[in-house]
Order: sequence, then C-alpha cells, then structure tokens
Amino acid sequence: MKRSLLLALCTLSFGAAAIAQTTGGEFAIVKITPDLVTTPEYNVNFGPKNKRITKNKDFLEVEVTFDWQPKDKNAKFLDEVTINYFILLNNPNRENKDGTLLTGSVTHVAIPNAKALNSVMYISPRTLERFFEGKLPTSASSAIKDVGITITKQGQLVAEGSWKGRGQWWSPLQQVSGYVLNKNETPFAPLVWDYYEAIKTRPAGM
Repeated sequence: MKRSLLLALCTLSFGAAAIAQTTGGEFAIVKITPDLVTTPEYNVNFGPKNKRITKNKDFLEVEVTFDWQPKDKNAKFLDEVTINYFILLNNPNRENKDGTLLTGSVTHVAIPNAKALNSVMYISPRTLERFFEGKLPTSASSAIKDVGITITKQGQLVAEGSWKGRGQWWSPLQQVSGYVLNKNETPFAPLVWDYYEAIKTRPAGM
C-alpha cells in the first residue's frame, strides 16, 4: 500500500514538471507552467468615450523557468538565447486527430549567469476561439495537450523539455506559426517587467 502510494506521488510529480534533456551542459529547463490569465485593464483619460463594454477574456499563458550555469565561472552575461515554444492544443478533429500545434519563439538578451530565469509567451483569446470553434477553454489543462520547449544558442540546441515529460513528440507534427505572441506583443507588456528576461527588439517591418 505504502509502495503504491509512493509510486503514485512520484508519477504525479513527474507529470507536472518539465523534464530537461540538456545537450550543452549549461542550460536546464526547470519548469513549464501553462495558465489562463485575464486580459489586464488600464484606466486612461483619453480614447473613445462610448466604447462598447465587454467582459475581458482569457489569454493562454505559457511560462518557462530555466537556468543558465556556464562552465566558465567568469561569464556573467550571455548576449542572447532563443526559446522555442511548441504548444499542442487539445482540439482534435477529422483533419487533425492530434490537435493543432502552434509554434513561436522569443529571443532574450543580456541573460545573467543565474538560476530561475523566466520566459513567457501567449495565445490570444481570439486565437483560442479560432481553434476551438468559437468557444474559449475553461482551463489550461483543457486547452493544451502538451507543451514542448527547446533552447537554442547561436543556432545550436542546448536544452529541451516537455510539460508532460515526453521526448520530442512535436517533431513529426505539422506546425502552425504566427499565433504565439511574446510578452511585448500583448497587453501584459508593461507588467512584472523585471520578472521576465528582456526581449530582443525585432527590426522594423518584421
């Protein structure tokens, strides 16, 4: 009985944490956390006076916690690193029995030699409605089948992980890009600024 209970607890912990398979030895994916977060609202003294009153909807947020511990102990900062998100929606249909795989990437700059660094990306309420036939999911677990994360440095894979601990399950699936937004592309841009790593500015027109 005790052995079965211990095994169940271990299995639960395994499923909730990201399993990092580090290839470069300097990076580790510590945790992947999906959540539904309501669109923030700001009070301003300008803009349309008679705008339609609507209820704020939920964005799908995927947060990644990672470590960078370089072999060179004198290295204090890394110029940039890219985190790639593979978000498999729980919306299987006749055309796509696995669900829709949305992909996006964000490049962070001035990465410090530290643990518990944070990155985040979002899927907008309208995009969720688009892929869930007009209905918003009620929880992150109902919206997502799994999340895969890879970290690349100068184009080289240095770490990978999955929300549910599976291997590179996303590789054979068809990918859909253009729907996953970095924090600066959302209403969350000015919030908890110092909690997340700085994002590289994209050149004009991109």
